[in-house]
Amino acid sequence: MAKKVVVGMSGGVDSSVAAYLLKEQGYDVIGVTMQIWQEESAAEENGGCCGLSAVEDARRVAAKLEIPYYVLNFKKTFRECVINPFVEAYLHGQTPNPCILCNRHVKWEALLQRSLELGADYIATGHYARIARLENGRYVVRSSVTAKKDQTYALYNLTQSQLAHTLMPVGEYEKDAIRELARQLSLPVADKADSQDICFVPDNDYAAVVQKEAGDRVPAPGNFVTASGEILGQHKGIIHYTVGQRRGLGVSSGRGRLYVKEVRPGDNTVVLSDNASLFARTLEGSGLNLIPCPRLDGPVRLRARIRYRMAEQPCTAWQTGEDALRLTFDSPQRAITPGQTVVLYDGDTVVGGAVITRSVPD
Repeated sequence: MAKKVVVGMSGGVDSSVAAYLLKEQGYDVIGVTMQIWQEESAAEENGGCCGLSAVEDARRVAAKLEIPYYVLNFKKTFRECVINPFVEAYLHGQTPNPCILCNRHVKWEALLQRSLELGADYIATGHYARIARLENGRYVVRSSVTAKKDQTYALYNLTQSQLAHTLMPVGEYEKDAIRELARQLSLPVADKADSQDICFVPDNDYAAVVQKEAGDRVPAPGNFVTASGEILGQHKGIIHYTVGQRRGLGVSSGRGRLYVKEVRPGDNTVVLSDNASLFARTLEGSGLNLIPCPRLDGPVRLRARIRYRMAEQPCTAWQTGEDALRLTFDSPQRAITPGQTVVLYDGDTVVGGAVITRSVPD
């Protein structure tokens, strides 16, 4: 009997071709779109991976591939595991990465659990990454064939159980090859543009989402200050700022260009500095998740990324607690941002990652 796989179909070309590839490999394929939008009107306007148009596109692809297709409601899970933590992070002066939370808690924990209950053996996605099994039996995430589309950064916190039940067929292909295959198959999404923005944040306006969700908990305006405490002006509220930001500050001085160096919710201030002061070599993180090993023994030489679109940088990492990490880059890195994620690599293998709690001055 063929193994059954539930494919998370976003209505995009990658997940659509993933469904085709798995069917060709002999799997019993079921297409599913996760209904996670909170307001129908917003979903229609925003599109992206969870808009109403995504459902229609995925439904048409499923019909073309002749596979069953369903829409499953994950609204409650998405609010509890993605939107609420996103809002709380901004209220505490951090800059979160909601797509990583969505991957772990919605696309894997919730969808995988529902799929297993329905008798599936696997779930599959259109991520550009590969899953392999080591000789010690542990599963690992490896970089995709196409470096420019590699999505391993957003997959660092998957568990061994989740990886054991996951397939990622497009990780073996270049992006251009996936589009060409979609065209050859006459899939209706072959030339659909990739989704870029966070699905529940219209026009990239993070602060508007936080204001709407937090209500009277939104921080009041406060002071822009220097590291020494000198007041430079007034800010609109800490939710409007992130480390490294230059635009929209509205502060003029004889100091040249100013950037956000630190967001301090404790005294409701935003620290500004010159660009040179944004660089640091060392960071600390929490919520450490390791994939190929249960623990980092001693200082380990690795490479790391502190943003999705950046080159991996050589570093030395230590595990300083059960789920705590300290990492020092060989070269200073710009704008190490609390709330963002640091992901560790050993060659093409994802070692793990953690949420950045702070940068440490040299």
